[in-house]
Formats: sequence, structure tokens, C-alpha cells
Amino acid sequence: MPPEPTSTATAHPPRKGRKYFNLAEANRALPYVERVVHDIDTDYRGAMEIRRRLERPHPEDTPESLRADYERIMDRLNDLVDELKLVGVDLKDFEIGLVDFPAIHEGREVCLCWKRGESRITAWHELEAGYAGRQDVALLEP
Repeated sequence: MPPEPTSTATAHPPRKGRKYFNLAEANRALPYVERVVHDIDTDYRGAMEIRRRLERPHPEDTPESLRADYERIMDRLNDLVDELKLVGVDLKDFEIGLVDFPAIHEGREVCLCWKRGESRITAWHELEAGYAGRQDVALLEP
């Protein structure tokens, strides 16, 4: 029988078929993930600009072209998010570029947590805790 988790958080056992990362694997995947998140950031900012222009168009804007541009960017954003899912990670926040890498700690699912601008993964959190509950990855060491 596996040991009980020592955390007071609700235990989430590993899910069959889900990809889990250890810290080294997550850091190795980070350069690719970072490039995709950069593209997401660029497109997200573009989509927000188009939304502003839909509300207050420039004289040269037509609603049809703005809507077409917006749909194109949103399709690309969806493709980029799907690309991250194929890697096995979850984009949690477009604006700050927050990404969770599923991991296992003491027999339960947790998240290794990275945000745009960080050079490596330095934090993790329980599933329910989210970004506000980030803790130092040194706590994961045996």
C-alpha cells in the first residue's frame, strides 16, 4: 500500500495516460515551451489590439477586415495552445505566460510551474493552490 501524502492538500492520484514531467524533463522542454509561449504572447496582444480597434476603429479600418483578422489570430492562438497540450503542458494565463507541467510528488499529481521571463522552473504547486500557492522546487527533493 502506497504511503499517504504528507500534505494537507487533497490528493490527486496520477491519471492514466497523462504525461508527467520530473524537474529535469520539464527544464529540458522549457526552451521549446518558451518559444511557443512567446508566439502566444505576440498573438494575444495582437488580438487585444484588434478588439480595441473594433470598439474604436481607425478611419482606415473596416469591421469586416478587423473581424477576419481577429478570427485568424484566434485560430492561431488555439493552434498554439494545442501545441502546448501536445507537449503535455497546460497554459494557465495568456497575459503572464503561465504554464503548468504535470508532475508526481509523493504519489499525487502536482504542477511544476513556470512563467514567461523565468530562466528555469523554480516553483511548483498543488493542483488546487494554483499560482498563489507556488512553492520552491527544492521542497520536492527527496
